Amino acid sequence: MTKGATRKDRHAPPTGRRFVPYPAALDLHTHTLRSDGVLTPEALVSAAGAAGVKLLAITDHDTLAGVRELRGSGAVPAGLEVLPGIELNSVLAEPGNAGEGEVHILGLGVDPDDDALEAALSRQRDSRRVRFEQMVDRLREIGMPVDRALEDQPLTTDDDALGRPRLARALIACGYATSIEDAFVRHLSRGRPAYVPRQGLGPLDAIRAIRAAGGIASLAHFAEAPSHVPFIRELMAAGLNGLEVYYRSYEAPAVAGLREVADELRLVATGGTDYHGDRETYAEAHAELWFPTPAEAEFRATLL
Repeated sequence: MTKGATRKDRHAPPTGRRFVPYPAALDLHTHTLRSDGVLTPEALVSAAGAAGVKLLAITDHDTLAGVRELRGSGAVPAGLEVLPGIELNSVLAEPGNAGEGEVHILGLGVDPDDDALEAALSRQRDSRRVRFEQMVDRLREIGMPVDRALEDQPLTTDDDALGRPRLARALIACGYATSIEDAFVRHLSRGRPAYVPRQGLGPLDAIRAIRAAGGIASLAHFAEAPSHVPFIRELMAAGLNGLEVYYRSYEAPAVAGLREVADELRLVATGGTDYHGDRETYAEAHAELWFPTPAEAEFRATLL
């Protein structure tokens, strides 16, 4: 820190779009094929280690299967620490605060052996499977069957969390969509022919489950946070103690606004690539992640 620099200066986002002055040593938001990513847990940690990441959170949706898969496997590169994580897709009773009536809560540093958390995750996965099959049925009804393409995708287990990206990849394979984004925009989003609303935990219960399992509960990719501070305060009353500030796709003004909210509410700033693997390699995604060193130190301090 240079003489005369303020704390705000140290956290100021880089100027220009996606300019990253140095590689991030932390990535606190990633996915594997245990939920809606494309890499195995082993392949993800290998790629993250090669990119220079020192602390990696695997935050698959509604499952800790990827984290457990790495236990004792010898697959984690030397110098890389894997932080057990989760991303809970929580459903809002009144959807005015989010685009599709849900907000995502990251659980960072949760206990993978917490029975109550696993019971909640199991219920979430069951709900996901019901929704997934309903969307497959809807695609059949509108003349867009994807059964064969789904069979060609990697097999899943009971601990895997099925999601719309899996359907999107099947739509692409069948020629019904040109990209993940195209599949969502035309077929899989709210108001589109194959969309089925999500059922499951509300955000308050999701936060409580994470905190009870020893984790940091961080509101994920909520760029509209500066205009929804009262809503965030409601989540804080249930135990929310983090906000995803350094999200890979955010431009400088968004990062600055989110950092201001985090500072005002005394929420720990988190950040990550939200890597899935459909559009680029992990190295390419990581190259766009800015996570300033002071924020890294602050996050690590919350784990102690």
